[in-house]
Amino acid sequence: MLKQTPSQTVGPWFKFGLVFEGGNNLLTDETKGQRINIKGRVFDGDGAPIVDALVEIWQPDAQGIFNSPADPRHAEVDPHFHGFGRAETAPDNIYTFKTIKPGRIAWDDKQEQSPFINVRIFARGMLNFVITRLYFSDEQSNQTDPVLNLIQDTKRRQTLIAQLEPSNDLPTYYFDIVLQGDHETVFFEP
Repeated sequence: MLKQTPSQTVGPWFKFGLVFEGGNNLLTDETKGQRINIKGRVFDGDGAPIVDALVEIWQPDAQGIFNSPADPRHAEVDPHFHGFGRAETAPDNIYTFKTIKPGRIAWDDKQEQSPFINVRIFARGMLNFVITRLYFSDEQSNQTDPVLNLIQDTKRRQTLIAQLEPSNDLPTYYFDIVLQGDHETVFFEP
């Protein structure tokens, strides 16, 4: 009789097949749009940084077009922008991405969403990944974003806002992710 394989948490071995050189750089020399850096850390429920988390991002290009056949404007997508990347938090507990600030996309016929990046987090001890969004602190359109406005608690809403901080390099947004506890990041159903 065959037995089902029991579920297991993500172990430290998972990154060998998932993290690849340059996977955190979504740009080429020809990519259109405002180049930015995203940096942050992933924290556990006790506030300790997780040293071996994996962070994935998926985002539209500068025109607000996803590199997916499901996007109705896919034929117009920037062919020089990857739109997807992976980064680990090791060895310094910080993940980094070099990307562009995404364009706005439609929510419905009357409203657009504020620029955002989809974020997925994998970590040791988790049975399933978690999903969140990253918004930008310097975007006025955050005030009218339909997803952000679903979150009534303003403190919880702030867990989705990446903070622009001074940098000698590209504009840099810092986005820390807290997996549990008082300052837990807002997560969404897959």
